Amino acid sequence: MLETSARLLRLLSLLQVRRDWSGSELAERLGVSSRTLRTDVERLRVLGYPVEGRPGVAGGYRLGAGGELPPLLLDDEEAVAVAVGLRTAAAGGVAGIEETSVRALVKLEQVLPSRLRHRVRAVAGATVAVGGGGPRVDAEVLTAIASAIRDRERLRFDYTGGSGGGVWGDAPRGNEAEQDDVQPPRVVEPHRLVAWGRRWYLVAWDNGRDAWRTFRVDRMTVRTPNGARFVPRELAEGDVEQFVRRSVGEASWHYRARIRVEASSLYVQNRMPIPIEPEVVDDHTCIVELGSDDPHQLALWLGLLDADFEVLDAPELAEAVRAVGDRFHRAARAFG
Repeated sequence: MLETSARLLRLLSLLQVRRDWSGSELAERLGVSSRTLRTDVERLRVLGYPVEGRPGVAGGYRLGAGGELPPLLLDDEEAVAVAVGLRTAAAGGVAGIEETSVRALVKLEQVLPSRLRHRVRAVAGATVAVGGGGPRVDAEVLTAIASAIRDRERLRFDYTGGSGGGVWGDAPRGNEAEQDDVQPPRVVEPHRLVAWGRRWYLVAWDNGRDAWRTFRVDRMTVRTPNGARFVPRELAEGDVEQFVRRSVGEASWHYRARIRVEASSLYVQNRMPIPIEPEVVDDHTCIVELGSDDPHQLALWLGLLDADFEVLDAPELAEAVRAVGDRFHRAARAFG
């Protein structure tokens, strides 16, 4: 009986992790036959869980929407992660969920074992949340996008563009946002949501431009209903995080320059906020192409690199570096 109960809990946990499962996948995960799986599914239904089944070769199972929220099955690490996440959400970043996050956290802490409550409170006592100035996103928009990703449905939305700011900026890849302030409705195949600092980005296949794109979620106005279902594509550049870092930075470079840096390529890569591929000269020298909104911003950033460098092909940058150097020199004149 204990083995059967443990298996039912494992089955319920799997159904909560992913929307759609084939019968063969579930049976393999549980290490049981298809017949035993059908019996276990029926047991969950008797217990009140709305497990939906689809017949046929392409059939499978999913946990449907029920009249009541089924109990979530969390291991120790998952429970702590959820509690810490709720505390973070209560501090802001996503508009409209601060109060609900606090209420959910209170409920969760009431049922946590003592050992886990101590861990959660230790994290809370050792950290301080400082509000940032970044844009806030609508929780309903995040939920709508996440649901479209889960259900593999095309997403339709209006997009308001804007120029990137700072050394690396934040415009979508391809510079569409710099060409027009308001974009026409977009239809995309959503791939992943990426949280970077206080900003949220959507990586998606843009059907209108036949290419991968990155979109700022706070600039999206989602249209309903969603479009047709689609077969997920493989991101050509592999890692989603690296794709966002590269696309967000390079898209907003209004000014570019080549710089010879007296440091190894690995050192320079580790100092960069976005992925780059330096041109290796030798073990202690490399050449990089960098960008920013203007030469002065790039000159200031190069000072933070903490390495000797030479401007190769940008007289405007060389002048900006000279001006910054003169200012620093004047600031230190009193000390000889």
